[in-house]
Amino acid sequence: MTTDLGLTSGTTAERWDRAQLFFDSKAYADAARILVGVVEESPEQVGPRLLLARAYYHSAQLRRAEEQLREVIERDPVEHYAHLVLGRTLERQGRSAEAAPYLRLAAAFDGEFPAV
Repeated sequence: MTTDLGLTSGTTAERWDRAQLFFDSKAYADAARILVGVVEESPEQVGPRLLLARAYYHSAQLRRAEEQLREVIERDPVEHYAHLVLGRTLERQGRSAEAAPYLRLAAAFDGEFPAV
């Protein structure tokens, strides 16, 4: 018999807190397992979805990270960190040309402009 060790039990707020603890301790796959349920319960919230994308990124689940990051950007087009992480995710997949516009946008949102 398998158990989830309490990863998916508790209120949404308790699971959000637990996911952040797992993420902070670099247990990214466990954080992602918790965050999937949190995102399903609160799909309109960008924070849990962005943390899920980051957990996927750090656990080398790059396609899943890309999917979540695109959803974050669709919901919040000026979320500069999502643009940055999507660019990095695409780069890790060998898709540098596709990554470039996201990285440029992230830099622009952060106030970094190329020298003229």
